[in-house]
Amino acid sequence: MLHLSDIIVFLILIGCLSSYIPVFMALFFTSIAGFALFTEMPLMIAFQTLLKSLDNFALVVVLFFILCGNIMTKGSIVKKLIDIANVMVSFLPGGLGMAGILACAMFGAISGSTVATVVAIGGFMIPALREHGYPDSYTTGLMASAPNLGVIIPPSIGMILYSMITNVSLEGLFLSGFVPGLLIVALFCIYTVFYFRKDTKITKNPPPDFVSVIKAFKNGFFAIMLPVLIFGGIFSGVFTANEAAVVACVYAFIVEIFIHRTMKIKDMYYVTVNSAVTSATLLMIVAGATCFGRFITLENIPGRLTDFVMGSIDSSISFLLVMNIFLLVVGMFMDIISAVLIIGPVIVPMLYSFNIDPLHFGLIMTVNLAIGYCTPPMGVSLFITDTISGNGIVKISKAVFPFLIIQIFVLMLITYLPDMVLYLPKVFGFIK
Repeated sequence: MLHLSDIIVFLILIGCLSSYIPVFMALFFTSIAGFALFTEMPLMIAFQTLLKSLDNFALVVVLFFILCGNIMTKGSIVKKLIDIANVMVSFLPGGLGMAGILACAMFGAISGSTVATVVAIGGFMIPALREHGYPDSYTTGLMASAPNLGVIIPPSIGMILYSMITNVSLEGLFLSGFVPGLLIVALFCIYTVFYFRKDTKITKNPPPDFVSVIKAFKNGFFAIMLPVLIFGGIFSGVFTANEAAVVACVYAFIVEIFIHRTMKIKDMYYVTVNSAVTSATLLMIVAGATCFGRFITLENIPGRLTDFVMGSIDSSISFLLVMNIFLLVVGMFMDIISAVLIIGPVIVPMLYSFNIDPLHFGLIMTVNLAIGYCTPPMGVSLFITDTISGNGIVKISKAVFPFLIIQIFVLMLITYLPDMVLYLPKVFGFIK
């Protein structure tokens, strides 16, 4: 049974998060209040936890994937990925829209971030789609939704942090993300074809000739080889996920400076500094969340919450449905990093009571929080898309609805057909 002290602590946290207090400070202040008011533990434990949380080698992979995403955005890799996607599908009905979907998938397969994908791909695609006559109702809805692939298709920052707090196989979690990612890509493309199959107003490119295709792939060869390098290296066993992030950064720097020549040596400083600032913000959130996690563990809140849930829910089907609804709402208000670090340690202990594979739930949690990015009225992607397009939140919220339905359909599939997404991890030996 939950205690009054538990409710007070969570109300303090919600109050802090609802104000202008930064997330890491809200977590740390809540932890200090909990230690001081409801435990006899010395406060020094909180400070020791705060410092120790940063000494985690698993965080290296997140920091270097952030750097890799910033290199691509600063250089020309993003544009070359869009050019490749464009030559593949732009001659089909709604082809330029499908090119945007494929570009989001390819960029997401390198950056691991929804926000970075919205900014990088949306900044290119929204003006291009408008220029070719695509309606804003489709353009903004697509560009607020398709970037969710950034955290669903591996490498995903959310998956990395989930693996860190649960010790499930990161490589197995990465493999599970391919099926929902490809399903969303396919269904978005099918919807686009049906949407524009009779539309004669939009500008449609002629089918590319062989020379144009070869030229696009030749110009984008080094860009398309980046995700090949990452996944090929990880799943062939040449290097670990941590090492893959470092290799990807070195590769991206070499390509942009010496091959594409869209960056100069001096640009390395600014890209690295910007990435360091983003990484520092992440590390502070990790530290605050770890401190909060230590408090709830010492107070056995997850165990008591499990008993409470077990008394109210009697099946894994009902439990997963409740978790899906809960996480969709959380994703509207909280970024995936904070949500995984705060909510993960509370929910994961419940999984064993319902015989749910933690790796399977890690994927469900990732997809839920990704969908939350574009869920009205508070999804972060909606506000970023509004900044790029100037269409207003209300119009973008309406535009995103059909894409939201598609993603929720995929979410239900992966929730209740676990073998569909766990097949690859089993084949590669990450699940027994």
